[in-house]
Amino acid sequence: QVQLVESGGGLVQAGGSLRLSCAASGGTFSIYAMGWFRQAPGKEREFVAGISRSGGSTYYEDSVKGRFTISRDNAKNIMYLQMDSLKPEDTAVYYCAADPRSHIATELTGYRYWGQGTQVTVSS
Repeated sequence: QVQLVESGGGLVQAGGSLRLSCAASGGTFSIYAMGWFRQAPGKEREFVAGISRSGGSTYYEDSVKGRFTISRDNAKNIMYLQMDSLKPEDTAVYYCAADPRSHIATELTGYRYWGQGTQVTVSS
């Protein structure tokens, strides 16, 4: 069973950047497809980006395409989300998720393991 810990959240002005990290332990990281989700106050948790086991395939929610970049380092058991050109509507708690599958899933039920989340706040 893999454990996931997010870090890198914080307060940033609109137009700024943040890099989130998701450190994994307790499992073979390279067997897991990984994803980032976010949940804003009063809203449902939503898919942001996903990456395949090898890192060769990625997929983004439309509103973050061209601004966010997902990546992973299987040698270091860590996944990243580089967030540029941040907007106030990106404000949310960001969660990383993992599942022992080969392909990317965009639905919540597609991931078995979840981190505790990290807060991202973008001020206007």
